[in-house]
Amino acid sequence: MNKVILALSLMLGCLTFSKAQTNLNDYKYVIVPNKFDFLKEADKYQLNSLTKFLFNKYGFEAFMVNEQFPQDLVKNACLSLRSEVINDSGMFKTKLMVVLKNCNNEIIFTSRVGETKEKEFKKAYNLALRDAFISFETINYSYKPNDKMVAETRQIKPTTTQEIEKLKEEIKTLKEEKYSSIKVSAKVEDKKVEIVEETVVVPEVKKVNTVKTSNVLYVQEIVNGFQIVDSTPKIVMILLVTPKQDVFIVKGKDAIVYKEDGFWYLSENNGLKTTTKTLNIKF
Repeated sequence: MNKVILALSLMLGCLTFSKAQTNLNDYKYVIVPNKFDFLKEADKYQLNSLTKFLFNKYGFEAFMVNEQFPQDLVKNACLSLRSEVINDSGMFKTKLMVVLKNCNNEIIFTSRVGETKEKEFKKAYNLALRDAFISFETINYSYKPNDKMVAETRQIKPTTTQEIEKLKEEIKTLKEEKYSSIKVSAKVEDKKVEIVEETVVVPEVKKVNTVKTSNVLYVQEIVNGFQIVDSTPKIVMILLVTPKQDVFIVKGKDAIVYKEDGFWYLSENNGLKTTTKTLNIKF
């Protein structure tokens, strides 16, 4: 009887492994968040960066949520899995588990519980995460396009209040960061803004969509976003990155900035109506 039970257990384990492997192979990308829920800071202890590294190590194509995504992923979010790291640590052990969810928030894969008795936080989280990733050693992941998933389109243009709130939810941790102490570096497509005798010299730009040159806005890169300045230079607004390519949340406003058909637009909702205007932003 014991031999029969053991045999059934092995068969069930093999079926579960086969199903997990097939499901994982349907997905082309893995998206890693900037911050895990159980930590207070983005990439605390370099745990998010390590997660991306380990996914790439085991054959996946991983991106941080604020990185520029490939065009097929921009058009179809369902080609990717979103990763989460669950903290189940106790008094004497650090325990972490990796979870992968699809675009419908369904759990596709759950790793083993990686654990360690190491007391120093950074080292403990590092060791526990690597231990959890041992689950991927036997998966032998290899992307195999699923015709149904490839044909699906899941790109949403966020132009309503509800969609703006959804984007805010995805980057709520970014909005809490204080930008007053951040050192920024100017970046306008490798064109420098030079200040000579208190006079700002900017590159000559071509008029776009009948927007006057005097209204040209320039980009200064900051952590997790950009600040937009005019030729004074004066800060006009701060843009926070989102998982969507060329879509940004405007800090402190119910508004977004997005690119469509080669032009940049500011869409703002005051609770009564939505207004949209063209911006001449030079990224």
